[in-house]
Amino acid sequence: MNKKRWQASERRVFFLRLGRKLIQYAFVIVVALTLNFCLPRLAPGDPLSFVIGADTANGLTPEQREQLEKDLGLDGTVLQQYGKFMSGVLVFDLGSSTKFGKPVTTVLGERIPWTVFVVLPALVLSPFIGIILGAYAAWNRGRKRDVGMLTVILTLESMPAFWVAMILIAVFGVSLGWLPTFGAAPLFKTDNWSYMVDVLRHLVLPVATITIASAGTNFLLTRSSMLDTLGQDYMMMAEAKGVRKSRIIYRHALRNALLPVYTHITMSLGILVSGAVVVETVFSYPGIGSLLFESVIARDYALMQGVFLIITIGVIFANLLADLTYPLVDPRARIRKPVEGSV
Repeated sequence: MNKKRWQASERRVFFLRLGRKLIQYAFVIVVALTLNFCLPRLAPGDPLSFVIGADTANGLTPEQREQLEKDLGLDGTVLQQYGKFMSGVLVFDLGSSTKFGKPVTTVLGERIPWTVFVVLPALVLSPFIGIILGAYAAWNRGRKRDVGMLTVILTLESMPAFWVAMILIAVFGVSLGWLPTFGAAPLFKTDNWSYMVDVLRHLVLPVATITIASAGTNFLLTRSSMLDTLGQDYMMMAEAKGVRKSRIIYRHALRNALLPVYTHITMSLGILVSGAVVVETVFSYPGIGSLLFESVIARDYALMQGVFLIITIGVIFANLLADLTYPLVDPRARIRKPVEGSV
């Protein structure tokens, strides 16, 4: 088998793998959308009663109730509503929000950018901090530095995200008064530069909360993987030859140790989006997380389904990205190249 035939075989394997993954995730999406449709309807409460009030809803005639349910997309049987929901998803028509009185896609479009502003910085900072500290702790394994960092990280890992948020609010928002503790922007817009600075100041505590709450996992994964790598014969040989400490850690050991961490990093996009629900609620931040909380309180079926859909897509996309890019990071995951001259 020559080089060209091997390359063609590798491409064929890649596209076969891609096709299988797409079919698999298409099935996952259908199951997730079905659960997405069913779960809000299992919760107690009537969206019609919320919109017009329980007393008014009880006093409606059957004709009036039927018309209002039709306007809100709640008419027909559950199966009919399910069919309408699934067909609407295909064209991204998610209905209207009973709470906000406008299309769900419009509400999502207004809130998604705020969540992106929170999640993306945390997605960069969390792996960076966790990997650097994890590698440093592994090199100093058993020493006071390693024990101290491990103690702090395990303590933070055991704390719920809202505890971390409350501590940051108490210290930097209340005691020191350095940073705002709620919202995403100042109540009154001034000039563009001041407004942008205030928006960034409002971002600090939510981003810090998500980063601190998620960096621990990256630290522990990196430390564990680094300890395994540093125990290899070739690493001890490099140390015995007098290779610089920084070169051993960050050029040789960390490169191999990052392979298991990479999968977690790519999948953490979905984890961070779902984790933003609590953080955004604590900080009254107008993102997808707080929107989900508002929709649950309001029994807004269409809006709940829309938010769940965004979170589901984020998690599935992160998994697909990890599956498809891992062979690029770890060549061992690809098909093996045959020895020259073999048939």
